[in-house]
Amino acid sequence: MNGERLDIKKSFEKAKDLFSEKLGLTSKKMMGIDIGLNSVKVAVVDARFSSKKFTLLNYASVRLPEGALIEDEIQQPEEIAQAIKEAVEKADITLKNCVLGLSGPNTLTRRLQLAGGSLEEIEDQVIWESEQYLPFDVEDSTIDFHVIGENAGGGVDVVVAAAKNDVVDNFKELLDSCDLKVKVIDTSMIAVTNMFEVILGDKLKSTSDSFLIIDIGAQKSSFIVYKNQMMVFTKEIMVGGIMITEEIQRKMGVNYFEAEDLKIIGDENGNLPEEILEIIDEVVENFFSEIKKAIDFYITSTSDESLETCYITGGSSQIPGFLEGLEALLGIPVSMLNPFDVFQYSEKKFDEEQIKEISQRGVEALGLALRGASDD
Repeated sequence: MNGERLDIKKSFEKAKDLFSEKLGLTSKKMMGIDIGLNSVKVAVVDARFSSKKFTLLNYASVRLPEGALIEDEIQQPEEIAQAIKEAVEKADITLKNCVLGLSGPNTLTRRLQLAGGSLEEIEDQVIWESEQYLPFDVEDSTIDFHVIGENAGGGVDVVVAAAKNDVVDNFKELLDSCDLKVKVIDTSMIAVTNMFEVILGDKLKSTSDSFLIIDIGAQKSSFIVYKNQMMVFTKEIMVGGIMITEEIQRKMGVNYFEAEDLKIIGDENGNLPEEILEIIDEVVENFFSEIKKAIDFYITSTSDESLETCYITGGSSQIPGFLEGLEALLGIPVSMLNPFDVFQYSEKKFDEEQIKEISQRGVEALGLALRGASDD
């Protein structure tokens, strides 16, 4: 038992070099890297938190071949490394230090309510409580936590982030091959939540209502409830845009990228064929069913019925009719989480089409870059 205890302690030591000590914003400028199913996205931002000035400095996205990454398992390391190098060059980024985002079944992001005590006592509680929720052995994971503050029950609220060691090592090795140094590993949920806090700003300080954030990815979607200036509930829903893409491939006899374009853009005239709309409707209904289950579970377990607004982001948030259908399901306003409500950018560097692309697909990359952005 003592041997296991030492192994778990080592995971915290390892975390100090990977997860930010506070799971918050650091002060050394770094590049954010989001390696998704369909593409690699890199970003560098400047953040002046005291004056609330945020600027996009660099950004690029490069497509990945089909099957290069499945969930968070690297299948084609050379192809992914080439895409990373191309994206860094395309964005004209010279930084070598980076913040890497991870998500999927080999990660965990969760708020825990603990009894409190000294930092060492809280660390012990995090270890034992995390074992209940980790989808992998605690001995095989890298774990870090941030104490948010005291809660109404007299204990403390903490946010825990964890990732499976071999996944962390594989991604570090991949970035090393690109001559990049991973300084911080973040989870996608925390990166998106950090962006949400920046975008909504002071509005979050003046309300006790709850906000729903949904990051709709290719293979899965992240469901986050934010209340009282913290993430209070998280869930990964294993439904994403790739289900529509694969069904279009199967029924229309097209390749993966042609199916992706048909899903979002439509045919050569910009119209969505009836067959595509039927496929989208079928899969979206399944997605809505999963969202409803998650909301019902949250409300039942917390008795919180104060959801005020829903914000969506992610590449699959552009599925035709999705926003309107979600608004009808939830009965609350649904909006895109748009970084450029607060972020500035050079019109000489980014055209309107690029800004639209970044606002829809680049939120996580910008959220990762925020971790090393502040020059205050």
